[in-house]
Amino acid sequence: MKKYLLAGLLTWLPLAITVWVLLWVLGMMDGMFAGVLSVAQVLLPHSAYDFLDALRRIKGLGVVVMVVLLVLTGVFVTNIFGQWWVRQWDALLNRIPIVKSIYSSVKQVSDTLFSSNGNAFREAVLIEYPRAGAWTIAFVTGTPGGDVADQLPGEHVGVYVPTTPNPTSGFFLMLPRTALRPLQMSVDEALKYIISMGVVAPPAEAPQPRPEEADPNRAG
Repeated sequence: MKKYLLAGLLTWLPLAITVWVLLWVLGMMDGMFAGVLSVAQVLLPHSAYDFLDALRRIKGLGVVVMVVLLVLTGVFVTNIFGQWWVRQWDALLNRIPIVKSIYSSVKQVSDTLFSSNGNAFREAVLIEYPRAGAWTIAFVTGTPGGDVADQLPGEHVGVYVPTTPNPTSGFFLMLPRTALRPLQMSVDEALKYIISMGVVAPPAEAPQPRPEEADPNRAG
């Protein structure tokens, strides 16, 4: 009975968690859309209340509106005119006390993480941590700069060491490049390995055939 119960749990648990996460995301988007409608009710005339209430009752409309808004925003900011407006917006927010500290920090991190030209979180490595002889998986975030780079002898690399099973918290370390062991696994495979506490191991790389095995006509 215990065996069958565990097998059933392992079958339904991933699906249940996936559905729960999707419902949470959909609920969050619908909540944001409902907030926009609430603001619109304050600004628009009373005659528009019935129409806004009808929009609020449509399930999933918030997701569609948010996706369309993101696509339109992306189209707008990728042209010259849109980039000019983004620069003006950044300059305005960077003049507001407190807001500029939060906005500039979040923007710098997001630009670094999601930039197609950046190298942050695109390489999984193996490092000795928290002591010699103990190994863990880390992600390369870049190279030290400014005064920090001047104080470090030789070539150093910044790495992020995530915690298990919550990879959103962890430690930032700066290590010599020679202390890193590159891994063949992708970042997604490394994250699965970390979150599962080593249970979900990445697939092993297929051994490369030797030259004499790759060309059977070469033998003899």
